[in-house]
Amino acid sequence: MLNNSSRSRGRPRNFDESEALKKATQIFWSKSYDGVAIDDLIAGMGVGRQSLYSVFGDKRTLFLRVLRAYAERKGAGAAKALFSPPALRDSLAGFLRHAVEAATAEGSVPGCLMVCVAPLVDDAEVRQFLKDAASAGVALVERRFSDGISAGEIPADFPVVTRARQVIDLARGLTMHAQLGVPRKTLLNDAEEAADLVLLWRRGAVPKG
Repeated sequence: MLNNSSRSRGRPRNFDESEALKKATQIFWSKSYDGVAIDDLIAGMGVGRQSLYSVFGDKRTLFLRVLRAYAERKGAGAAKALFSPPALRDSLAGFLRHAVEAATAEGSVPGCLMVCVAPLVDDAEVRQFLKDAASAGVALVERRFSDGISAGEIPADFPVVTRARQVIDLARGLTMHAQLGVPRKTLLNDAEEAADLVLLWRRGAVPKG
């Protein structure tokens, strides 16, 4: 009796929630936040209007959920690219190549949801999320530079904080160029050169910033 009663409550979802979120990501990415209507989400995600609101909430709530899920996936990939190679130079190049590869992935809109779409959303919570995500990215690269100092790959007076910010800025720049249509091959070459430039440092120089 208990099992029968449990099965009778509510209607089972006829869609995969995770897959629907991925579809919502592409919709926001391609149309921008302001350009997306509820009907776009219903059609693109393959969910009914009632399911959309009951499972995902309104457009703003859905976008925040999409943004967090996207940042988590991208952050995990970036961290793996940064910390997998044993050599610091290869780590930086891998991190920047990952940004290019993510921004030029086949079947996806060029660019990045966090770099090309979310900054245009006039919402305090979105702005704070992006600020926190940027700080976390810088901290991640700082940690890799600190590992490089411990391993003797770079000198103890290397400007870790400044260079970490520059690496994040370079990743953003490569991503924005991808959105503008610069070929992946060109951007991958740029990523390799950028990794070399970031590591240029004259011992005893006074870091700026």
